Amino acid sequence: MTLPSPLLSAFRQALSEAWAGGAGVLLPFGFFAGTAVLVPFTMGSDPDLLAKIGPGVLWLALALASLVTLERVFQADLQDGALDLWVQEDGSISQIAAVKTLAHWLISGLPLVLLTPLLGMMLQVPATQTVPAMVAYALGGLTFFLWGGVAAALSASVARGGLLIALIALPFYLPTVIFGTLALDEGLGGTSILFLAASTLFALGVAPAAMGAALRLAAD
Repeated sequence: MTLPSPLLSAFRQALSEAWAGGAGVLLPFGFFAGTAVLVPFTMGSDPDLLAKIGPGVLWLALALASLVTLERVFQADLQDGALDLWVQEDGSISQIAAVKTLAHWLISGLPLVLLTPLLGMMLQVPATQTVPAMVAYALGGLTFFLWGGVAAALSASVARGGLLIALIALPFYLPTVIFGTLALDEGLGGTSILFLAASTLFALGVAPAAMGAALRLAAD
């Protein structure tokens, strides 16, 4: 099954933009890793303390790292006229927005999940929590990018709207952070991972429509 032409074109363009702009994967990767590496220097090297705060620190780093690249998701499309063409297409602009957001998550978000075991070792996170952490961060990271995409769409017409994106997106991040942190304590057999998955499904259902509506307003 292949994507319709407008969606495939938008996906390829977004992959290229996400990789080339703002150092691509390196900027969120460095932000995520840097935050986790600096924590032992500020909190001390006590293994019990690091094991207690480690999962929460990684969630905080993941949430903030997801905001780093969101400013450029839709702004270039508004400036070069691509957004006007999307509005005139027969396909849904919500689907195009969702595909672009997914592409940015693949380039800027998924590598952070793969980095989790290494950073977990540095923060003394128990090995038994590694797999639940990777599953939780994959779900949570996708949710962060979806809600962040809504914020990016709302601020697409605002020059240097990074701060505005953060102000809009962070309140939507809270349920994911709460359920995600609990999921690491309970493991894959707990109920919190189900709530985390439900929050991701809710974002998948609601965020694309919200992005589409915001982008239509930006194009008018």
